Amino acid sequence: MTTHVDLRDGLMRSWPILLGLLALYVPTYLTLAKQYWPSEENAHGPIVLIVTLWLVWKLRSNLFATGQKQNPATGYALLFVGLILYIFGRSQSVYMFELGSQIPLLLGILLIIYGAGTAKKFWYPLLFLLFLIPLPQFVIEGLTGPLKQNVSVLAENTMYWLGYPIARDGVVLSIGPYQLLVADACSGLYSMFSLSALGLFYIYVAQRPGWLHNGLLLGSIIPIAFFSNVIRVVLLVLITYYFGDEVGQGFAHKAAGFVLFLAALMSFVLLDGLILQVRKLLPEGNK
Repeated sequence: MTTHVDLRDGLMRSWPILLGLLALYVPTYLTLAKQYWPSEENAHGPIVLIVTLWLVWKLRSNLFATGQKQNPATGYALLFVGLILYIFGRSQSVYMFELGSQIPLLLGILLIIYGAGTAKKFWYPLLFLLFLIPLPQFVIEGLTGPLKQNVSVLAENTMYWLGYPIARDGVVLSIGPYQLLVADACSGLYSMFSLSALGLFYIYVAQRPGWLHNGLLLGSIIPIAFFSNVIRVVLLVLITYYFGDEVGQGFAHKAAGFVLFLAALMSFVLLDGLILQVRKLLPEGNK
């Protein structure tokens, strides 16, 4: 049986833990804010942090429950792992470990103080913290090349089908007097990462019944992000062809990325609505 205490009493009991977490991770987040978040690739970071804090606040009543069975052995093991990761990551400037240490450390604290029941309720905010971690360089290098190649091929085929005089050499598209390099930022890798975070948040908040519905939404995230990026490249090629390289690589380049990201997000929401409409037409037993 569990009982709840009010927010003030809960904070009074937890202030040493909160102070310790702030001492550990405020410098980490300051580094993120200065070095990573200003870039287009990691611009989703502040959104992920705000969403995570909102999720924790929404579940805050579970943090001030008493009478729950605690799991100190597992908790201390995870706490130890988290601290080792933090020390190594902080001392060697390996942000993947420094930021990743939050997950076992926080999970360990939850198990030690509140027990497995409370820890399970916080599985999603802890999982969502993964999207705060900048992608490792070896992942970027391994995925960017093939993605750029596929985006270039599809963009070329689309423009050729529309009747435009376009040619391709690797990841360089030539149209009229202009040559456009499909750069790393146009591979779609980062938009996939950002849309995955927002898509998973949408699935969590919407709480659609049925594994098939949620599975279809989850499986659509990466294809939607990829094809949205192909449309982005095609749009930039068209802008360059009609208005020149200066326009295509200037404000239009950033605006196209923002607009296409919103379009991808809306496509995800529309797909959810379409699945809902289809489910209404199915017999009750097949929903």
